[in-house]
Amino acid sequence: MSPASAQNPPAPDLGQLFAECEHTAFRLELLERYNSPNLREPLRRYLADGTTDMAWLEGWLATIRERVAEGKIVRRVRVVSLPLSDYNRFGLWTAAFNNEAGEDIRYLARDDAAGLPEFDHWLFDSRRAARMSFDDGVAVSSTLIDDPNVLVELNHQRDAAWHRSVARDEFAVEHLDRR
Repeated sequence: MSPASAQNPPAPDLGQLFAECEHTAFRLELLERYNSPNLREPLRRYLADGTTDMAWLEGWLATIRERVAEGKIVRRVRVVSLPLSDYNRFGLWTAAFNNEAGEDIRYLARDDAAGLPEFDHWLFDSRRAARMSFDDGVAVSSTLIDDPNVLVELNHQRDAAWHRSVARDEFAVEHLDRR
């Protein structure tokens, strides 16, 4: 499967894709660490004392609350290596806020992720996807995937990832306090 072929146009802004989403949005996360500038200080604080000010995430949480209030479903599967890195413990901790806002985040051990795509993406309404590209963990671009054959495969892989994954709270009980 080559979803990032030259015929795929750049994706619209992810905010636009979310605004156009009618029913469901699904994210598959595969990187061991994301390096967004707005994450650096909250991560540092979390590693120092186990908590952090969540203001940096409030815009996203507001978007999730808005979409869920509209009756839309937002789901995410994070593929992680075990034992969890400091970064992934931080992500697991913050996922509680996402879940509270209405985004259903689940976890899948990397050893159980065979057969899934090897790229991060958002899948909207099972009919459009945005393949995300990163440079050292920083999002740099996304490419729109609208090829029906690729989308069928991404939908199949979404379902496989979802069914193999574990709910955030269940995963946290086993992994959050382990260092």
